[in-house]
Amino acid sequence: MTATILSRGKCGLSQCVTHYLVAMAVADLLVIILDLILRHIPITYWETFNFVRSIPVCNIHAVLLFAATDCSVWFTVTFTFDRFVAIGCQKLKIKYCIKKTAVFILGLVTALSCLKNIFWYFMFTGQYWLTNIPWFCHIKGYSGDSLVWASIEFLHYIFTPCIPFALILLLNVLTASNILLASRARKRLQGHSSHKASSDPEIESRRKSIILLFVVSGNFILLWTMFMVYSVWNRMAGLGYYFINLPRFVQEMGFILQLLSCCTNTCIYAVTQTKFREELKNVIKYPFTVIVRFVNR
Repeated sequence: MTATILSRGKCGLSQCVTHYLVAMAVADLLVIILDLILRHIPITYWETFNFVRSIPVCNIHAVLLFAATDCSVWFTVTFTFDRFVAIGCQKLKIKYCIKKTAVFILGLVTALSCLKNIFWYFMFTGQYWLTNIPWFCHIKGYSGDSLVWASIEFLHYIFTPCIPFALILLLNVLTASNILLASRARKRLQGHSSHKASSDPEIESRRKSIILLFVVSGNFILLWTMFMVYSVWNRMAGLGYYFINLPRFVQEMGFILQLLSCCTNTCIYAVTQTKFREELKNVIKYPFTVIVRFVNR
């Protein structure tokens, strides 16, 4: 619904921003389908879905799932960078914050995500492993204490989500700094009237922008942290570096929060827009409006 409403272009957003938000919504939807519906539900109800073991497509499923997850995360990074350029780099903004650039960046991220994860097809077999672990396929020549496999896992977590964590934090800090500097300069131009400065709509808009940016980055990091910490901790334990036994529910909560992150970013960016909410109300009311019109005939 979010992707459909935004793609109509009636939310008062630029074409550049609209493309980023639609891409984020589509990527998040793919993660929900590939991860929650096609992966976690069969694992939870394995007795009912035991037939899945006989379908030799797990390695293809893994490639699509990890590529969609990377797209979901990195689309957020690219959008954050776009907003940083729009607010803090006025000269670059003219050439970068346009529809053509957004389409190119989104296409490049999608292609790189697919290329990055294609090797899972050759590392996994086609047989499903109906167990609630990060690697849900049987692995070719798997060795839990293998340094090679441990290196692959660590690199996987470094690219998603460790690097995005750092980039989003850095970009948001720089963006917030630019907004604060611009707001102070605007206050100085307005003179010494504290009433005028405090009621200035431009300053109020910038204040809300800072709050929104930090809510997004904090939300993203909090929802991914538990999954990442448990996965890395579990890998260290497999290599013999065993410190504390983390309860099983930590892993379950990690999976839940990671999946939850696939809807919150789009909601934070889009639902806060007044025109988006109006369009959402129109979409919800439309079926009832059609029924009323049909009954009144």
